[in-house]
Amino acid sequence: MKHLILMLSALVAVSAGHAQVAVHEKSPETKYAFTLASPRQTAAILYDASDAAVVKRAAELFAADVEAVTGRRPQVTSATGETGPAVIVGTVGGSALIRRLSEAGKIDTAPLEGAWERYLIQTVANPLPGIRKALVIAGSDRRGAAYGLFTLSELIGVSPWYWWADVPVKKHAALHVDAPPTYSQTPSVRYRGIFLNDEDWGLTPWASQTFEPERGNIGPRTYAKVCELLLRLKANYLAPAMHPVSTSFNQIPENKLVADTFAIVMGSTHCEPLLLNTASEWDTQTMGPWNYDKNKEGINRVLTQRVRENSPYENVYTLALRGLHDGAMSTTLPMHEKVRMLQQALLDQRQILAENIDRPVETVPQAFTPYKEVLEIYSNGLELPDDVTIVWPDDNYGYMKRLSGVREQRRTGRSGVYYHVSYLGVPHSYLWFSTTPPSLMYEELRKAYDTTADRLWLLNCGDLKGSEMQVSLFLDMAWDIGRFTADNVVTYPARWLAGIFGEAYYDRLEAMTREHLRLAFPRKPEYMGWGYHWNRFDHNCEQLTDTDFSFTNYDEAPRRLEAYRKLGARAEALLHEIGDEARPAFYQLVYYPLRGAELMNRMTLGGQRNRWYARQGRAATNAVRDEVQRCYDSLQVITRGYNSLLGGKWNHMMSMRQNYDGVSAYFNLPHLATHDAAGAPRLALQVAGEDVTGARAFHALPAFDNYLRRTYPVEIYNRGGGTLAWTAHASEPWVVLSKSAGKTADEERITVGIDWEKAPSGNAVPAQIVFRAGEQSEKVLVSLFNPTAPSRAELRGIYVENNGCVSIPAAGCHRVRENDRIKITAVEDLGIEGPALQLGDPTAPLQIFRSRDVPCAEYDFYAFDAGSVDVYTYVLPTFPLHADRDFRIGENTNTDTKYSVQIDDGALATPSSSHVESVKFCGKRAYVRRAGVVRKRAAQLRRQQIDAPHRQAGTPHAAHPRRRPGHRPAKDRPRLRGHETLLPRPAIDPNRITYEIRNSPFRMPCGILRRGAKYGLGSRQERQPRLSGLVRRPRRGGLRRHLLDLPDLLGRLRRADLHGRLLVERPRTLAEAPPDRLQRRGEVGETRHVGARGRPCQRQILPFLRR
Repeated sequence: MKHLILMLSALVAVSAGHAQVAVHEKSPETKYAFTLASPRQTAAILYDASDAAVVKRAAELFAADVEAVTGRRPQVTSATGETGPAVIVGTVGGSALIRRLSEAGKIDTAPLEGAWERYLIQTVANPLPGIRKALVIAGSDRRGAAYGLFTLSELIGVSPWYWWADVPVKKHAALHVDAPPTYSQTPSVRYRGIFLNDEDWGLTPWASQTFEPERGNIGPRTYAKVCELLLRLKANYLAPAMHPVSTSFNQIPENKLVADTFAIVMGSTHCEPLLLNTASEWDTQTMGPWNYDKNKEGINRVLTQRVRENSPYENVYTLALRGLHDGAMSTTLPMHEKVRMLQQALLDQRQILAENIDRPVETVPQAFTPYKEVLEIYSNGLELPDDVTIVWPDDNYGYMKRLSGVREQRRTGRSGVYYHVSYLGVPHSYLWFSTTPPSLMYEELRKAYDTTADRLWLLNCGDLKGSEMQVSLFLDMAWDIGRFTADNVVTYPARWLAGIFGEAYYDRLEAMTREHLRLAFPRKPEYMGWGYHWNRFDHNCEQLTDTDFSFTNYDEAPRRLEAYRKLGARAEALLHEIGDEARPAFYQLVYYPLRGAELMNRMTLGGQRNRWYARQGRAATNAVRDEVQRCYDSLQVITRGYNSLLGGKWNHMMSMRQNYDGVSAYFNLPHLATHDAAGAPRLALQVAGEDVTGARAFHALPAFDNYLRRTYPVEIYNRGGGTLAWTAHASEPWVVLSKSAGKTADEERITVGIDWEKAPSGNAVPAQIVFRAGEQSEKVLVSLFNPTAPSRAELRGIYVENNGCVSIPAAGCHRVRENDRIKITAVEDLGIEGPALQLGDPTAPLQIFRSRDVPCAEYDFYAFDAGSVDVYTYVLPTFPLHADRDFRIGENTNTDTKYSVQIDDGALATPSSSHVESVKFCGKRAYVRRAGVVRKRAAQLRRQQIDAPHRQAGTPHAAHPRRRPGHRPAKDRPRLRGHETLLPRPAIDPNRITYEIRNSPFRMPCGILRRGAKYGLGSRQERQPRLSGLVRRPRRGGLRRHLLDLPDLLGRLRRADLHGRLLVERPRTLAEAPPDRLQRRGEVGETRHVGARGRPCQRQILPFLRR
């Protein structure tokens, strides 16, 4: 039987035209078949001893790979008298063997001449005397030859991660290669690599105590493993670890030799000028202050010495001047003086290169990264030599801060990318394991590549472990970005894992990885407990705080916890199902991150629930406390399990004591409360949408409506000891209870629904449910909204107002209007609840947003009242594409990215997603002129760059004011309900009014309408906006504003959400309200006269506590 064993074939196959290398277990009957290894013979590996050192190193590693697969090791030799089948490997310019084959016409090396990192794989008959058949790997340069060999390694079943992630090698009795002439393409990006950073809590303790104890630090053995991984991943660039805790790369002479043996180009991060690690190599006692104005000669003397030491090797030299150890410049100079000083420092560094490297300085690879405050200096007039590569940084959370403008795109040095999938710093670190979604990486990196960022890509991957998938994706895109699209990148994690564990697991792996990344979008696991010292002036950990996930509104927190429990259970089941050989890799790549995220969420949200229960005096308080403790203990257990894999191979690599304070607060056990219930059972209730304090004097469920037909929960809980026996009785037969009696020692949940066949018609039909336990009783008010018109069938396919708001997913538009330059597409897995909506292209011309022909997306929704409404859109925090449309402020974003919102044919409201403006902007007022079907449209105006499909998740800058020191957002406020729509959608009547979203510049910075607003998230990355159309019901007269001083959008939504909180939303007189509500109105809120446009005065009671 013929077995095709193309490992990760979709990712690693090499081809030229229709030719493609394939590996089989049975010899194919083709002219290009070659037997690499079989029970009868094993091919030798020939190389030229005068060729580059990496050719021999790669040949030896390839021989080890063949042995790992077949059990037979090929001989590696430079002797030319070999007979029998052979693998011949070498470079076009350095191997006499390759030259002979080319001159004899056996292979065509013309496509490789002068090329960058290309290779040819071809079976050749009678290549040399005594050799009947050979498999030839010819490289255009030294790395090209190595890449060709390691491509074969992947095809025979050896993953690049065989050592770093313990990916099992696939065993085969024989290996037969079918290799017609196959040329690799030129890499998409010239320099592709990683930056080992924040190594204090993983890589350094592991290397010093486990892998390289003789060195007691990260040394040549560790760097040899890193360089081998890079070469196997077709990378070529490394910025080494640079924290003071680890020995500087250049302080160990062997490190440079190791890197050169693997043909890895050495560089340094943005703050290390000319390969000098200022964090650990600069000694102020002997070298003077690190201050260019005061110690220019001393600084340049040290830099000169470093260039002389490293010039024999292949490097990319960083031009830089920041403070010591990635700090800002310690200077109080005005901006024009900072520009002058940095300009002079960079010119001096260029002169050092010119004087110490024997080639024109314009041909020496140089990079400049305008990171943090340096970007502000660059934006204020810093000039760079034309051949220097500008490496644009992201904002540390995956969003590119700037890219090349029209002028910069003409630079001969072109540009590059410095991208994070791990980060230590303001406002919050994420160092545990990477949850950066592939969809975001592709959107941002593709945008960068399209604006000339093809010279250098550098990925900050932390200490490497925990970021394996993101590292592979980043380097695969850098190698061949043309293979990726917004559609196929979302399945990359599943395809990558299926290539490791088997295609039989693909469906389950896809479901698990996509759900894992989706849940991490609104809050990464590291952000579940906000507690890092960057936000404190005294550099101490903040206390863990409650999250903004609500336990009472739309079951937001319980649904999140249930999703994580299912995810953790799937990972646990698959861990035991997977084979023994693959289990260590599965533990590292799948089980630990998924189970760890589950336990972190259960621990943090459980702590939040425990403290809430204690305030309410619930008998279940201690049980929740004990569950949180078990989650904390389990986190310790699975972390020790990670470090003990394979006899302790990774001991000290995974740590729960991260950050400079010795422990990340989010790993701490949350503050837990204890409540010892005693005495007789005491009945208490918690209903959906109710304030978590439980201090409201009545219970009222959100209104039930006939259009969405939702059910709502009621929790019956015991505040005393013993067992609570309870009963529930509805006042009307059309109120349906999932359970009408029960016994519980702590708590029980029932659901309340409506029997719509029996339900009466009316706009505010009242009912109540009476709960009893002995002599105790509690009432829950029920309101039914069941108007005779419009009918449910008439509104099918339209978004319908529910409890005062309409929530619309951005990708759920009814119509789109496009033109030749602006297209509107949905981007999968780029948002909290599903796809984001991308309007246009960042390089398209600006659109005139007031034009009737401007591209837009339209949404139909139904409102039951006319009047003023607030529209909230959620857009991702993309940045200006280039400086032509940017304020000169270092941390500024989206200054001129605007879009318009229009309801029916009303006025255009034009919000901005600018970070600067976000402090002032939360929403835009629009007007619904009449009740009924309404058309809403939004348009993006002015702006050409960031308007790419961009987006990670979280809350919008535009709708979330910048967090102040010490600010704590209010918790458990009512959330926006998920998109209110009735499906399936029929054809939409063109005469109906709709809601449009217009795009005037290029693309709307991606939009998505979320199910539920989640605010107060931990970082800019977690506060991302998304284009969502959220329309609230009108607020009438005196009820309009500031009844409560609630600080954010949720407070305003809550104040407007009268239909779901009160039975008196529809009644025209106060007398229609239930008597018990009127008696307590002083506790509940305030009564106001409401009048609008000549209508009779009305009164309403607000369900909000006074401050």
